[in-house]
Amino acid sequence: MTSTGLTVESGRDILGPLPNERSVGIATTGSPAPHKEVHMAISLSYDPAVEDVVTKTRDFVRDHVMPIEDEFAGDITAAGGDKRRLELRDQARDAGVLAPHAPVEYGGLGLNMSDRAPVFEAAGYSVFGPIALHIGAPDEGNVHMLAHIAGADQKEKYLAPLARGDVRSAFAMTEPAPGAGADPAALRTAATKVDGGWKINGDKWFITGADGAGFFIIMARTAGSPGDRGGATMFLAPADTPGITVGRHINTIDRAMIGGHCEVAFRDVFVPDEDVLGEVDEGYRYAQVRLGPARMTHVMRWMGSANRAQDVALDYVARREAFGGKLGDLGMIQQMVADNEIDLAAARALLVKACYALDQGQHAGDETSIAKTFAAEAFSRVVDRAIQMCGGQGVSDELPLARLQRELRPFQIYDGPSEVHRWALAKRAVGKAKKAAAAAAANGTSS
Repeated sequence: MTSTGLTVESGRDILGPLPNERSVGIATTGSPAPHKEVHMAISLSYDPAVEDVVTKTRDFVRDHVMPIEDEFAGDITAAGGDKRRLELRDQARDAGVLAPHAPVEYGGLGLNMSDRAPVFEAAGYSVFGPIALHIGAPDEGNVHMLAHIAGADQKEKYLAPLARGDVRSAFAMTEPAPGAGADPAALRTAATKVDGGWKINGDKWFITGADGAGFFIIMARTAGSPGDRGGATMFLAPADTPGITVGRHINTIDRAMIGGHCEVAFRDVFVPDEDVLGEVDEGYRYAQVRLGPARMTHVMRWMGSANRAQDVALDYVARREAFGGKLGDLGMIQQMVADNEIDLAAARALLVKACYALDQGQHAGDETSIAKTFAAEAFSRVVDRAIQMCGGQGVSDELPLARLQRELRPFQIYDGPSEVHRWALAKRAVGKAKKAAAAAAANGTSS
């Protein structure tokens, strides 16, 4: 399938590319004010250097990663967990495809959001691909956030080993009810100021990658009460800090996220002042540096899985003889094939637009919510149709479709349920309409 990219002239701010990020698919020139509309010269192609990384990634995943995924039916724990991750990491480094998102000075390729898209998509063709390239959640998003927010000492202590893949990390935000989840303002974990730092108390759950993580990024309330929109702060803490306990794994239908989704307890966890990430009480604002891009990299990775589902189905219906011909010649099958092509193309177009907005330094709340919501639902439709086209084999281990469905279905919940994104989109749209109506009334005009 053909990937698309953009070439533009743009500016940047805290949400845009770092100074050392390679801007290839989106090339930045000049320094206009952030969010200022600029002239765009659009070319739906990627620089040859990016295409080379895509080709290397595709070959590496096919030759080294997919055989392991198939052997262990997409279960990373059965495949060896962290031991297997480190083996794949070393092979990815040798192939020149490790950490395409990480800053160059920390061993990565320094690709911006737009240039990551086709690389991450190629990696996502196998559910183990993101693990091998070290671009899976939550590490990929944490690398992105630390690169933009962390101080120099914090980068050396936390970002450097994470970018190299020497350690894993976890982002501790979600809490049991009535705590923070889809509504982050419900945050209940509290950090209290003490001499030389902070003491954190609270409970988290569904913390991806917690088992075996080298450190945690902890979101805790430093001001206000649960329900208040502000007052959160992010803290960095090594996993062996006294008071941090990783509890049970919450069993979910996906099997390819290393370190599980775990309960984590924080009891009088001391974090020194130098390990506060960003500014005190500004955690929600800083988290936006991570959330929008992380939603788009989910789309990129799972785009690869959806592509694979379509490819498997196409191969099957092109070969399978039934009713006097090939299944692929039947109109009902052709409709499913066409609908999959439409969903994949539309999801990719929305992704490209959202990545462009992020590389421009825009907040891109609408663009990322639209792309995330559409893609999450579209990918589930794609794999469901693929299963239907393949009949009994589609729901068996004879084909990878059943395990792809296990991985894709949670995306409609992870990183914000579809309903929350729709609510936020509608709220912003109605809010704009109300403001426009009020302005028109004040000016004595009507729309």
